[in-house]
Amino acid sequence: MTETDARPPAGLREAIEQGRTTLGIELGSTRIKAVLTGPGHEAIAVGSHDWENQFVDRVWTYSLEAVWAGLQGCYAALAEDVRRRYGVELRTTGALGVSAMMHGYLAFDAEGELLTPFRTWRNTNTGEAAEQLSELFGYNIPHRWSIAHLHQAVLNGEDHIGRLAHLTTLAGYVHWQLTGRQVLGTGDASGMFPIDIATGGYDARMLNQFDDLVAGRGLPLKLAELLPAVLPAGEPAGELTEAGARLLDPSGTLQPGIAMCPPEGDAGTGMVATNSVARRTGNVSAGTSIFAMIVLDGQLSRMHPEIDLVTTPAGDLVAMVHCNNGASELNSWAGLFAEFAAALGVERDSSTIFETLFRSALGGAPDGGGLMAFNNLSGEPITKLHEGRPLFLRTPGSDLTLATFMRTQLYAALATLRIGMDVLQKAESVRLDRMFAHGGLFKTEGVAQKLLAAAINTPVSVGNLASEGGAWGIAVLAAFLVGRTPGQSLDDYLTTSVFAGAQLDTAEPDPADVAGFDAFMQRYVAALPVQQAAVEHS
Repeated sequence: MTETDARPPAGLREAIEQGRTTLGIELGSTRIKAVLTGPGHEAIAVGSHDWENQFVDRVWTYSLEAVWAGLQGCYAALAEDVRRRYGVELRTTGALGVSAMMHGYLAFDAEGELLTPFRTWRNTNTGEAAEQLSELFGYNIPHRWSIAHLHQAVLNGEDHIGRLAHLTTLAGYVHWQLTGRQVLGTGDASGMFPIDIATGGYDARMLNQFDDLVAGRGLPLKLAELLPAVLPAGEPAGELTEAGARLLDPSGTLQPGIAMCPPEGDAGTGMVATNSVARRTGNVSAGTSIFAMIVLDGQLSRMHPEIDLVTTPAGDLVAMVHCNNGASELNSWAGLFAEFAAALGVERDSSTIFETLFRSALGGAPDGGGLMAFNNLSGEPITKLHEGRPLFLRTPGSDLTLATFMRTQLYAALATLRIGMDVLQKAESVRLDRMFAHGGLFKTEGVAQKLLAAAINTPVSVGNLASEGGAWGIAVLAAFLVGRTPGQSLDDYLTTSVFAGAQLDTAEPDPADVAGFDAFMQRYVAALPVQQAAVEHS
């Protein structure tokens, strides 16, 4: 069911009244979204709230006040959508789940007070800590991981370290406030600290290594005592408390007692939303950031700084290529073109502007026509860029047309991802049976999907169910909590209960586009020193 459907299918009103629904809420980089799903896992109501991070004292952050204002606004919009569509109040649901941007640093004292402003995944000022921990563990620790933020705070001698009692992610924080339980889903936890695939918990050897490394540096507790407990998909993670219900819905309509699934990160919900939790499947999620998740057959041959090893919500090993910069620079250019159109007296909504610009890219020169773009608004560890400097470059004889300009901007959004995928596909010979794509970059049908297929030389599919993204994915995980049969795996549940009969649109890589993207990448890599110089001299 889409947001424009005028008449709901029979029985959905009763399903809402009887609580035979599930609710998923995801806090993304620019939007908080809620999706209510029906008995068949279809989205039957939605709500959203726009928000933006702030760059304060050279740190990317969101305030906790903004978190709760956004959640309440999002939930209120969902409840209103339910009233408008079905003429009933949303009082309960069969299960509820929360997901959010992974990684980052939310540090609390024993009284539950935030000790330092939330440091999001977007911050790249943890290079010293990440390098030291990667060498110590023999395991790649990216800049954005929670343990890198914690260790950097220790190295910096920050005052709050001596009062630290609990460390969590954004999803873990919201879940804690709604249920009173300090837990995380396996996928989200794997972006805080390495997971031992055999045990499903944090890697004990590395926990001990970290404790030894920081002994005498002011941490009052062992690391295992600071981190949330780890739960795989399908395990109960508490219930919505009275206080939690009022936090989410101050009107008092929503009732407590709703079963809650483990909170997850946006990478995990993206895997669920695209049915990409089985081995040798993968997905690309593209919004403010862009990342690929590939479920592996086994361990990689060695550590690669471009590759994070995380897990699916069920605990299987995943190679993650995470790039901090996705579609934000495209948004800026779209805004500029919209402003120009308005100056000519032509007013168009943002969807029309984006679709027009994206579709023009299909007519651009396959190799970028001598144009070059860097979309880095923030630092990008894969290319060793510690601060963002978006750039557009061209040679005097380059093909400066709208079509080629837009193709170059879309290529720029995929270029860093390609660097990481080359490590997996070429250096590690990782095999992929299926690759799915979702997120705002793929809303214009057949454009970014076609270019991604060329970038990774792999067929790319977009499904009709994943259109509601991670909020729908966490709603499905909530449904798995209450609807699975004993012993049923997440992969089997998705295949047999959620995606059976789902429609897929698949784009095959076009040889001309593959060759064109390869040529663009050669120039992109050669021009990286220009990007670095822009950071150093501006």
